[in-house]
Amino acid sequence: MSLNPPHGGVLKDLHARDAPIRAQLLAESEQIPDIRLTERQLCDLELIMNGGFSPLEGFMGKEDYESCVETLRLADGSLFPMPITLDVSQAQIEALKLAQGVRVTLRDARDESPLAILTVSSIYQPNKSNEAEKVFGADDKAHPAVTYLHSSVKDFYVGGTVQAVNAPEHYDYVELRYTPRELRAYFEKLSWNRVVAFQTRNPMHRAHRELTVRAARQQRANVLVHPVVGLTKPGDVDHFTRVRVYEAIIRTYPKGMAALALLPLAMRMGGPREAVWHAIIRKNFGATHFIVGRDHAGPGKNSQGKDFYGPYDAQELVTQFKDELAIEMVPFQAMSYIPEQDIYQPVDEIPKGTVTADISGTELRRRLKTGAPIPDWFSYEQVVKVLRESYPPKASQGFTILLSGYVNSGANAIAKALESQFQQQAGRSTSLLLGDTIRSELSAELGFAPEERHRNLQRVAFVAAELSRAGAAVIATPIAPYDASRKSAKAHIIQNGGAGGGNFFLVHVATPLEYCEKTDRRGVYARARAGEIKGFTGIDDKYEVPEDADLVVDLSKQTVRSAAHMIILLLESAGLL
Repeated sequence: MSLNPPHGGVLKDLHARDAPIRAQLLAESEQIPDIRLTERQLCDLELIMNGGFSPLEGFMGKEDYESCVETLRLADGSLFPMPITLDVSQAQIEALKLAQGVRVTLRDARDESPLAILTVSSIYQPNKSNEAEKVFGADDKAHPAVTYLHSSVKDFYVGGTVQAVNAPEHYDYVELRYTPRELRAYFEKLSWNRVVAFQTRNPMHRAHRELTVRAARQQRANVLVHPVVGLTKPGDVDHFTRVRVYEAIIRTYPKGMAALALLPLAMRMGGPREAVWHAIIRKNFGATHFIVGRDHAGPGKNSQGKDFYGPYDAQELVTQFKDELAIEMVPFQAMSYIPEQDIYQPVDEIPKGTVTADISGTELRRRLKTGAPIPDWFSYEQVVKVLRESYPPKASQGFTILLSGYVNSGANAIAKALESQFQQQAGRSTSLLLGDTIRSELSAELGFAPEERHRNLQRVAFVAAELSRAGAAVIATPIAPYDASRKSAKAHIIQNGGAGGGNFFLVHVATPLEYCEKTDRRGVYARARAGEIKGFTGIDDKYEVPEDADLVVDLSKQTVRSAAHMIILLLESAGLL
């Protein structure tokens, strides 16, 4: 079987090597320093090794990186629009003694398995703002990739070629995970000479199915539904739910027309550049055609409330490079439903004045949350069933209430009152994470320095997210004196609580310091005043009053029962009770 795609180009599959060489590399990988890969690095490495990122044979060195950022090409002139880099810290460089020619093992942080050996060619410090401007169009943190670049990417990049040792291990949907070599073999076995690839990071509905069928018939080709199951945009539907949707919808295609395969890509939401990148990747996987729709891989609005990219910028950039890409673009606009004819049509083909029907993503999420009906013309019954299983209505979702205030503010008393009321209502498990209990059971080794307080709150957030994702009502009462730490905890819970429990409420227990101290029966304030307790909030450490609290209560002015009732009303107004 040829490794070359139908329209030319060479697939650089780094796994294709003799067993003795692989055994030698495996032995070497255990003797040299190692780098444990982040989730994005892991996705990138997998596609470097299996040829999905051909012509890349490693992480970009300085020359390739700078050329890619400025010209969308590697230093040798090859078209490749997205920087693929391995970021490291100064501490890692020093600890691993990284330098040109040094070899390091790249490990999967999940199970410590060696995946590849990198031979360092260059170590360089990127201009992140320039990278954001040139690659994503603006140094604007409203763009998720720019936020990731500035907040998560370390200060230095290490470039170099890689030699594959092991492919990353996957335990989900193994039968749908094809390497480029395997997918090409599948197409050859079925005599699929013309294949239209469809990129998606969202659930598919009738409009998507009609779009792909229309493209296939226009091109006299078969359809490859090739969704991303690596990193996508924060807040996207999890890939487990999406794959169940894809499995359901693939059965609605005419027999023999379509196939489903998963792509372990870490998206950057880079709009036009991303579309060119996606086209190169699909060519490597054996597709001959690639659908590019309206606002392909767009991240939404910028910080001024405008779209980052124009609706057809991606199509225009792919067209600009059509002679080099070796894959044909199939441009498509959005599809709208025409009730009178019971068909979907591209919006540019619908006569003016025709009555159409559409359901936005926001409206779909509302209907899923409330249990409102989703019409058959919009989606398939089996697809809606999958989504409802993964996205329970509000009244069945978990949530976290973070009660923040001074010691002896009454947060614990309010928490216990809420626990009793939730248990009385039944239907949802309740977890109480009292500040003192968390300190003794979860963070006993931590002190009260600012960084230790921050770490303690992030542990609380981790536990809360896990519990609320399972549908529990979580009530947490750490002091949580710092604004940045509270925001970080909130972000973690919202992002990791999932569709079943990413609901977060910050309640500021604003009982004044003087009142807390006056009613202190344990004498902790007196000990803090005497210098026996260091770093005590309100005495010799600050408390940053929340300006973003969802509710403010004050036990110097109201009872515990009244404060708890206000929180109950807050939850009822959000549809959670």
